[in-house]
Amino acid sequence: MNDLMPRPRALDSLSPAQARRIALAAQGFLDPAPAGAVDRRHLRRVLGRLGLLQMDSVNVLQRAHYLPLYSRLGPYPTQLLDRAAYRGDRELFEYWGHEASLLPIDLHPFLRWRMATDHPWGGVSRLAQRQRGLVDWVRNEVIDNGPLTAAQIEADVPRRTGNWGWNWSETKIALEWLFWRGEVLVDRRNSAFARVYDIPERILPASVLRAPTPEPAEAYRELVRRSALSLGVAAEPDLRDYFRLPVRPTRTAIADLVEAGELIVVSVAGWRTPVYLHRDARLPRWVRASTLVSPFDPVVWKRDRAQRLFDFSYRIEIYTPAAQRVYGYYVLPFLLGDRLVARVDLKADRAASVLRVPAAWAEPKAPPETAAALAAELHRLAGWLGLAEVAAPERGDLAGSLWAELDAQPEGGAGVV
Repeated sequence: MNDLMPRPRALDSLSPAQARRIALAAQGFLDPAPAGAVDRRHLRRVLGRLGLLQMDSVNVLQRAHYLPLYSRLGPYPTQLLDRAAYRGDRELFEYWGHEASLLPIDLHPFLRWRMATDHPWGGVSRLAQRQRGLVDWVRNEVIDNGPLTAAQIEADVPRRTGNWGWNWSETKIALEWLFWRGEVLVDRRNSAFARVYDIPERILPASVLRAPTPEPAEAYRELVRRSALSLGVAAEPDLRDYFRLPVRPTRTAIADLVEAGELIVVSVAGWRTPVYLHRDARLPRWVRASTLVSPFDPVVWKRDRAQRLFDFSYRIEIYTPAAQRVYGYYVLPFLLGDRLVARVDLKADRAASVLRVPAAWAEPKAPPETAAALAAELHRLAGWLGLAEVAAPERGDLAGSLWAELDAQPEGGAGVV
């Protein structure tokens, strides 16, 4: 039986369950798992669904940009993404999309409107105005000597300029300004995950750099179009948030796409705002996912959307004092079928080769098979991370049953400690 129902364009109202399945299908959770080795084709398929990968420096488990691919493809070689982003005939580049992101290189022209604006952090824009000599000098350093890290440029400030009035932090801010403006980009990340900067001409293909710059209104339409395709069904704030777009231009772009028939106005029971369905969205009969989801995955990164779609109240507690955390430091939701049924705090103890599970919690109405499915997923995740064992959960209402399932399922994966 085909898992897909007809395109839901004839519907003018959706149930929350239908909206949830549409959203998960749009995000790639209905695509078949790779039958063999994961290759660049699979990577492109996922990137075509997501449109971007958010980056984050926290590495308690795995870097954020690697995890959405794992959630959709299963274990895969992370070097595959590294090559697409930083080597040879690259297909991605770093820039501000949804926060710092890896983006398809064909989006570069559609983000030049952002490059032409002041940095949203006032201190960066103020330094660029007050320290133009420093900005010029940093730019020339990258032109003449790149690729360079911020630390390498900072080390050259006194020696090359003789100007002791420019300090290290100001040099970093100047680089951030140049990066925002698109005058420098990221050639690669070094072993410490620091950006290594170079000029766009040595990073992007000439065809991308020569591509005409669209009018801002056209760029907004394209970004909203891609957001809608990746979300499947979305409220206006969801569409705006995907690429962090300004309010008025986003609303204008939405109206244009509705008029063109690319977006269809529908309602979703319980949603208080107008909802937009992409005309190519699919409504599956079911979703059979069983995977952990990164805190920086598009499925959950807009917390009120996660609440609307999954009745899942979620926040990341990295910046919460330890004594005030409810669920843990780095907590991943667990997607089973089309529901988020549990959450688990995880840490990769690389020195001991153990995937540690400080806590595991079930959601209300989690099905009886949750612990068994989560145990299998933890073994799979540990194997992908190259960890030999999975530690028994330390706390949480799912800890006991999960420990028993972990102990019962060591075959073919990591052991249990």
